[in-house]
Amino acid sequence: MTSEKNPQVKRLAFLSAATPEAEAARVRLVQLYGDGDPTAADVIVALGGDGLMLQTLHRFMRTGKPIYGMNRGSVGFLMNEYREENLLQRLEDAESSVVHPLAMIATDVRGKVATAMAVNEVSVLRQSYQAAKIRISIDGKERLAELVADGVLLATPAGSSAYNLSVDGPILPLNSPLMALTPISAFRPRRWRGALLPDTAQVTLDVLEAEKRPVAAVADHFEFRDVVKVEIAMDHATNLVILHDPGHSLDERILREQFGFEDERRH
Repeated sequence: MTSEKNPQVKRLAFLSAATPEAEAARVRLVQLYGDGDPTAADVIVALGGDGLMLQTLHRFMRTGKPIYGMNRGSVGFLMNEYREENLLQRLEDAESSVVHPLAMIATDVRGKVATAMAVNEVSVLRQSYQAAKIRISIDGKERLAELVADGVLLATPAGSSAYNLSVDGPILPLNSPLMALTPISAFRPRRWRGALLPDTAQVTLDVLEAEKRPVAAVADHFEFRDVVKVEIAMDHATNLVILHDPGHSLDERILREQFGFEDERRH
């Protein structure tokens, strides 16, 4: 997490969600500030909700481009307040939150391998009426021989207040070197509430009885079905830069969340 300023912001690129409200905002802002190629912009401004922010972070994941979101959607945990005036000054004064995504490698019952990145979480979810059975290993050592549940997820600190929170997982400070491993509607063992793992851990989820109890792996918006093994690790080499107005950084929002000051709208 850093709080450096962003001097000499000159070139902007505006992206909007596929809604009339977001597109109308994009048109107005382009008239005021111009618009350019996102690959050459100093800052990319995303207009929509948290879904658009996640899509934008994925799209520019390898570029290091800072992303500044303004809320023109129904949910805006990752977004700033929408205002048209003094945008260049707001961008120069903005604070930077640097987050790292999760890298997922999933293998299905036919031996096909899929890879994907996740800003929020990787979740392993049952596909049928039967509960999933999952073996959990950390850094190559078995830690839980059999979890019987609707599934299990691994969340980043940035994603800990999203799906992870809704299944009673812990909220993590943004700069904590941790990941949250959280069961989803666990049946056995009944009292297992999950684990906090170092963000250097390598997590392996083996699906037991995969033919009888089919399971899907989901990395943010990417889904891969009928998996037998899911391997997850944090990609520390990839930096995602999210800009927020002073006093409204992700660190501050997550801290406020823990004391109940945020409203009910989430990712």
